Amino acid sequence: MQTLYLAIVILALLAIVFGAILGFAAIRFKVDGDPIVDQIDNLLPQTQCGQCGHPGCRPYAEAIANGEAINHCPPGGETTIKALADLLDVEVIPLDAEHGTEAIRTIAYIREDECIGCTKCIQACPVDAILGAAKQMHTVIIDECTGCDLCVEPCPVDCIDMIPIDVTPVSWHWQQPEQLIATSSLPHSHGESDHA
Repeated sequence: MQTLYLAIVILALLAIVFGAILGFAAIRFKVDGDPIVDQIDNLLPQTQCGQCGHPGCRPYAEAIANGEAINHCPPGGETTIKALADLLDVEVIPLDAEHGTEAIRTIAYIREDECIGCTKCIQACPVDAILGAAKQMHTVIIDECTGCDLCVEPCPVDCIDMIPIDVTPVSWHWQQPEQLIATSSLPHSHGESDHA
């Protein structure tokens, strides 16, 4: 019985020592992400659609940080291109038509009475916005759907529609003006009269 307690104590001591070594190594050798990649990724729409030629927004952010063009994201459109140009201090260029065109934001809608439960749409969804099981009806979690359109093509019964999102106070965004109006480029002196 004493050998059993000795073995438990030795294993506990080894666990503590190796845990401390791993903890130290995790702190000492931590690899920080590139902050510019994080900033670029935060500007991208996070649709994970792959229209840019990359498997998601993070890989595209890394490619932009390495010099790739900023105009390959149709879901982000002109707004994202302008924000990226401001961040990276580069010229604003129009959206590359080869990767798609800017369109109204949509979400997937599954006509549930036609769904056969094949799960192909679930497998295609990059953000897990489709809920269902094999041979059961599927539905879309609207708040999670990014409108990437990747679930439509694999559906064998064509029961998925992409419907435009209604503009609500939550989804509406103010369009920033192209140019700000300035009153005067000359400094205004407070002591002088404007009339002669």
